[in-house]
Amino acid sequence: MHGGSIEITPEILLRAYAAGIFPMAEDADDPTLFWVEPRERGIIPLTSFHISRRLAKTVRSDRFSVLVDRDFDAVIAGCAEPAEDRERTWISHRIRALYGALFDQGHCHTVEVYEEGRLVGGLYGVRLGGAFFGESMFHRVSDASKVALVHLVARLRLGGFSLLDTQFVTAHLAQFGAIEVPRREYKRVLQAALERYGEWYVWPVDQTVSGTDALSVIEQA
Repeated sequence: MHGGSIEITPEILLRAYAAGIFPMAEDADDPTLFWVEPRERGIIPLTSFHISRRLAKTVRSDRFSVLVDRDFDAVIAGCAEPAEDRERTWISHRIRALYGALFDQGHCHTVEVYEEGRLVGGLYGVRLGGAFFGESMFHRVSDASKVALVHLVARLRLGGFSLLDTQFVTAHLAQFGAIEVPRREYKRVLQAALERYGEWYVWPVDQTVSGTDALSVIEQA
């Protein structure tokens, strides 16, 4: 379903998320957007998030420093970079502008992974109530995006969120316990999440969260 001639604003974008719909573009230079509402929606159940022993060891080592909401532009630029499994990006200039506006309004957030002061991975997504809608992630070194996801889940669990939406399930996300749910079931879960309050800043924005702290929250599930 295409966006048509209706001007899509950040406010319309938030209403679309609340209705279970999200936008995409064909490629980086596409000025138009189209709405997507999958028959089977990808989610990661926050109470059954799976971490391999190897990844847990990496997270616990604090090889990476993890912060939030520090550099949205750099994160979305990283997500738009070509990758091994993606030559073209759906993150268009219009997408960047819209989600940048949501970030300025406090509805879009980033998890950023640094190595020796250099941004090497991260993710961004939209927060509404007790729901977090993951949009995209990237890595420039091995495991960086995985570490970002672990820290995201810890923050969501500690903050009282009940839904982590991944839009689709990929092989990469399936290893963490991502599942597909029918549209009707997703709408039920979404509505319950929207009625909750999720606190994003359970850890201060300028605090580097240790891997041990993140894992301890997840292990309490």
